[in-house]
Formats: sequence, C-alpha cells, structure tokens
Amino acid sequence: MSQPLPGTALDQLFRTARTYNAFTGEVSDETLRQLYELLKFGPTEANTTPARIVFVKSDEAKAKLGPALSEGNFKKTMEAPVVAIVGYDMRFFDKLPVLFPHTDAKPWFEHRDEANLAWVAMRSSALQTAYLILAARSLGLDCGPMTGFDNAKVDEAFFAGTPIRSNILVNLGHGDPASIFPRSPRLGFDEACRIA
Repeated sequence: MSQPLPGTALDQLFRTARTYNAFTGEVSDETLRQLYELLKFGPTEANTTPARIVFVKSDEAKAKLGPALSEGNFKKTMEAPVVAIVGYDMRFFDKLPVLFPHTDAKPWFEHRDEANLAWVAMRSSALQTAYLILAARSLGLDCGPMTGFDNAKVDEAFFAGTPIRSNILVNLGHGDPASIFPRSPRLGFDEACRIA
C-alpha cells in the first residue's frame, strides 16, 4: 500500500516549488531521459499519451525558437539551459494498438473531426506537461512553464510536415531565486472545491 510522501518531498514538488524567470547550470541529456522515463507513467485519456517533446538545448535550436517568443518571454527562454516544447500528435491514435492493447481503441478516435481530436490531444498533452513539471522537480530541476508564444511559428520551426502541434513551453534548469516574485495567493478549499 502506498504511503504519503514526507513533507520535504511535498515541499519540493508543491509547497516551496516556484515558477522561475531565470536559470543557471546545465541539464544533461541523461537527466532529460530520466525526466521522460518518469513523466510517461502519468495517466492520459485511454493511455493516448499524445505529447511529443522537443528539448531545445543548442544555440541553433534556440535561434529557431526565438522568433516565436513573446517579448516578455524571450530573454529568460534564450538563457534557460533547456526549453521543453511540449506538443501533441494529432495522429496519436495510430499508437493505440501498442498503448491500449487490451481492446481496439483506435476506432474510438480515428474518424473524429479535427477539432475533437485536437481537444483530446491538447487536454492529455497538458496533463503530460504537468507530469513533466513534477518529474523535473523530483529530479532537482526548476521550471518555468509558459504559453506566451506564437504556436504557428513554433510548429513551422519544429514540427513542419508532421501532425504535431505545439501546446506549452517549459524552461528547465536550476532556478535563480532572485528571479521570482513573492508567491501569489491561491484559492482556499471552500472557494475552489465542494464535497458532494
């Protein structure tokens, strides 16, 4: 039976974890592989796992990404050790014979219209982005997720000729404490939840 995580782990994942605007250090390819090996286990709709991730590290790749960034996100993204472009595969259902082997799930999705498929893929890839953030934090990395970018430009630069579309960017590295603002308030349980 699972046991609750200790408070130090909950702090690292949630309570003291922050969204950083500046990063230092390096992130190895091995760490990125470990990150994926953790996040891949998070649940998605019918195990569709539509997220497709490009880990942008090189100067050349960052030069391709730069023109797609909003002004407020440019500097911090160009200086981050790694930027994860989390996209979603509009043909995610092609992998279902492997990912959902106990029944033929491909027909559940393959004939849906594009808007419906995009909704399914975007929703589950957003879940996978959250798993990426938690996996990164569990490995001692800090994160800076953002949606302030031109999706069409990112798609042209990194996913041209594929059925993959960009969803969310996440800067990764070791966060500079000087780059964070005081923590913004959160809603209390009674404001955001009810027990039915």
